[in-house]
Amino acid sequence: MERIEGMSEVKLSQCMIVKNEEKNIERALCWAKAHVMEQIVVDTGSTDRTVELAAKMGAKIYRFDWINDFSAAKNYALDQAAGDWSIFTDADEYMTSEDADKLIKYLKNIQNDPEKRKNCLALNCRLVNMDDEGKAISVHDAMRVFRNETGLRFTGRIHERLDVQADNVVWADEFEIYHTGYSDSEKKEKNKTKRNIDMLREEIAFEPDDMALKVYLADALKQKDDEESQNEADSYFMDVIENGAGKVFYKLRVKAYIHFMNKYVNDPEKRDICEALCKRALTEFPGSLDFEYFLASVLNYRGEYRAAWELLKAGEDKLKSGADCGVSFYVIADRTMLYGQMLLAAQGLGDLENVAVYAALILLADKTKMEILTPLIAILSNAGLPADEVLCTLADIYNLKDAGDLLIIARAAKDCGALDLANKTMTIARQHM
Repeated sequence: MERIEGMSEVKLSQCMIVKNEEKNIERALCWAKAHVMEQIVVDTGSTDRTVELAAKMGAKIYRFDWINDFSAAKNYALDQAAGDWSIFTDADEYMTSEDADKLIKYLKNIQNDPEKRKNCLALNCRLVNMDDEGKAISVHDAMRVFRNETGLRFTGRIHERLDVQADNVVWADEFEIYHTGYSDSEKKEKNKTKRNIDMLREEIAFEPDDMALKVYLADALKQKDDEESQNEADSYFMDVIENGAGKVFYKLRVKAYIHFMNKYVNDPEKRDICEALCKRALTEFPGSLDFEYFLASVLNYRGEYRAAWELLKAGEDKLKSGADCGVSFYVIADRTMLYGQMLLAAQGLGDLENVAVYAALILLADKTKMEILTPLIAILSNAGLPADEVLCTLADIYNLKDAGDLLIIARAAKDCGALDLANKTMTIARQHM
């Protein structure tokens, strides 16, 4: 990739600390290579090919003896950087080439504006967490780009943060960073949980009233399968809800609320608690699409379909219009969450038109979702639609000249007893095999 025009005006260093990242390191460096003046890789004890691969790609390699302190390692990396700006990414994070171009142009704009050049020290941008299939599971903001100044450094041994005043941070929504580290395979592969728990327990021993540390420890504990760890996680999360107002960053209180909503919404004995938490959270964070979604889920489970539909439809309207969705990280990343509950509400109301609409929206995102396709075909068939009309309805989602797509439809039709449709679809599929 060629360097973009004017690149020399922006001196940007890419920095990262790594350990055993041979799976990710090439992608982590490749996207930035044409956009930065240097790539600083600080290795904290890799035993795989991470260092070899990074060196082959032209990165500057430094060693740092691991001392159970993420800030110390990151600050060491920053000390090696020569750029006016730094972008600090993890090995499991990357940008698209298009967004990297936008980042450089954004920094050029800051440098060419005397007021922005004086006041802007760091950029907040969207961090999109991805699962193993490349699907967004949540969207947060993250401070990854900042001026390379001696006084601007990380603090905290774990879940480190950049020490910068809010007035000097600019929200930049023109570009995004993608993060794969929360995917299931990454968690299993890296086995970070025990390390994080041990470090966080040490930190809490020194700062027993630090609510942020409690959220981080609870988040690590809930990754374990044993009941004791789960109960301990619940205890920390509830402490943050009950006593953390004004003492912890709002995103961490949201995480505590979401933990219990996810846990209780599918438990008939805990849905009253889930509803109470939703209403409490909405008092604290009015208009939050995430909390409205969970409240509507409870209403659906109770059969209060009209109330659920109205709440969900208002949320969809906010998304479509670009209106303020409050403090929202999950539904805004994966709209099919919202569509799934809208589908349930429409089914409960007997609204076949909207059943078809929202099932289609979910299937457009993933046409292999048999748990959506099968009941959709059953509803359409039971409503008296002949096989030809059902296929016509599904043609917006599936390619009726593709044998693979046709076999998906045939299987779903057979599973729900729509045998005429299954036989017709199989006949068409054979013609395209």
